[in-house]
Amino acid sequence: MNITTKFIKINKKPKRIAFYSGTFDPVHIGHMTFALTAIKKAKLDELYFLPERFPRNKVAMEHFGHRVAMLKEAIKPYPKMKILELDDKRFEVKKTLPKIEKKFINSKIIFLFGSDKVESIPSWADIELMFKKSELVIGARNDIDLMTIRTLVKEWPTKRVKILKSYAPEVNSSNIRDALLNNDMPEGLLQSVSRYIRQNWLYISLK
Repeated sequence: MNITTKFIKINKKPKRIAFYSGTFDPVHIGHMTFALTAIKKAKLDELYFLPERFPRNKVAMEHFGHRVAMLKEAIKPYPKMKILELDDKRFEVKKTLPKIEKKFINSKIIFLFGSDKVESIPSWADIELMFKKSELVIGARNDIDLMTIRTLVKEWPTKRVKILKSYAPEVNSSNIRDALLNNDMPEGLLQSVSRYIRQNWLYISLK
């Protein structure tokens, strides 16, 4: 007796995976609330923080290893958040995007950027590749920032852009470093990150 076995092909929906590049010196609640909001609003399956080893226009910063360690402390409560360490000195479309695509085959790639990057994004080298192959999620600090971003984004050759409002608009890494240097209580610093900073005597000589 011939037995015919039918195989049913299951079309698995591609994962939506986001990448958030930056210095994270140190990571703070502004970064974290943006990431959490993006996970919910952009329906992300995973979000990878992508710390840059030698960011553009940065002269002094804590060691890459410490910045990664602080990120690890910050993301512990959130299973969808991870860290991706690349050998690249900084985020560059032509170098970084192919590495991500190779590592995350058959996934929808999304990039997160703060509003401070919006003006410069169109001038990045090979930016047309990112516009063509990925979605973008932009974090706005306030209503004025939101209006500016919407105006600028209209000129981009892509409609796959989502703009999210920040829940911690006044928090930034520079103010946190200054507060730590002056032995003040920094606003927006996570307790786990603060503990790591104290244990490792960070931000004593940086400003």
